[in-house]
Amino acid sequence: MQICQSIGEIAQETWNSLLRSRTGGLLHPALRHEYLFALERSGSATAETGWAPLHLRIDNEQGQTVAAMPLYLKSHSYGEYVFDWAWAQAYQRHGLVYYPKLLSAIPFTPILGPKLLFADPNHADVLRDGLRQVAQQACSTEQLLGVQCSGVHALFLNEQDQALILGSKDWKNLQSRHVVQFHWQNRHPNTGKPFEDFEHFLESLQQKKRKNIRAERRKAKVDGLRIRRIHGAEATADDLDFFYSCYEQTYLEHQSSPYLTPAFFREICANMGDQVLMIEASLHGQPVASTLFLFNQQRLYGRYWGSVQTIPCLHFELCYYQAIEFAIEHGIEWFEGGAQGEHKMARGLNPQTLVSAHWLASPAFQAPIAQFIEREKQHLAMYAQELDEHQAYRQVQATATTGDQSFL
Repeated sequence: MQICQSIGEIAQETWNSLLRSRTGGLLHPALRHEYLFALERSGSATAETGWAPLHLRIDNEQGQTVAAMPLYLKSHSYGEYVFDWAWAQAYQRHGLVYYPKLLSAIPFTPILGPKLLFADPNHADVLRDGLRQVAQQACSTEQLLGVQCSGVHALFLNEQDQALILGSKDWKNLQSRHVVQFHWQNRHPNTGKPFEDFEHFLESLQQKKRKNIRAERRKAKVDGLRIRRIHGAEATADDLDFFYSCYEQTYLEHQSSPYLTPAFFREICANMGDQVLMIEASLHGQPVASTLFLFNQQRLYGRYWGSVQTIPCLHFELCYYQAIEFAIEHGIEWFEGGAQGEHKMARGLNPQTLVSAHWLASPAFQAPIAQFIEREKQHLAMYAQELDEHQAYRQVQATATTGDQSFL
């Protein structure tokens, strides 16, 4: 087992081949070697930003890499979207140190995907046990990483990884935690078949929801507005510069600073532009808003949005309705609308329960954290029942499922 301080220590072809083995031959855009390497090389996910890469690599006796896992040493909890600030505060109140911690996740990207990468299922247990050993050593001594960690966390696990990690009998006091996101499925609730076009999708909704969406689309398409879709490989320097100004503006409006650098977006468009989609709106020839998505043949991932001019309902048009149209046109089954947002239900996105795994080394905190998580799950179950009352579809679809994400 090797700890790699850069994903560059693992060959791109090898990493992506292992990824394809876990995704039915598809490349998950945010787990591609190119995406993770762009985060490092652009200065977005580095030790200086609190995301020190410590990726796991398992080699066989011939020196061939047979399994790998994205892993980071975190000095804070920003950019994760499974919030554990209360845990860190509890540690501080008791004179304990919560950071650093080990984290298996996609930096700044709260979307589903495999974390355990392997081609041969026999290597799954080896990789999982390697993670457990690294976690236990890193949390009991400073010799392994040079610092002592409080625990390990693996976020947004698909069903196979849930079974592999959370189903481990050898890893005691490992806890599962749930969060809700809102996803759209390209499947008519009555027939189970993909939607033929956007109008077909609208016809499946309750009359009030359908009427509201049509009204929002009319409001957004003011005179002189033009919307164009730009694949990453075709994005010009001007397209990217304007997008970044929008991305930066969104953070400024929330009194925050952007996580990602301009170099990151330039690099993913250059190196994996076939899986990057930008949608830009211009008014009388001047760009006014832009949004960015990642996608493969089965999933569209909504990521970043921003605007420099307020136009009613333009956010809904670019972030949801254009995305749904794109998914229908390209036969994409799922559209993940990003973290949080009950307002997405009125636009055809339904709640999905996403699962993460957590292990804290301190025996004193294992029981309290387990109780915290159990109360949180009970609250989430009540929340899911409340969401049932706000279904947009005429025939109610299942809500708050743990999602059949098997292809991820």
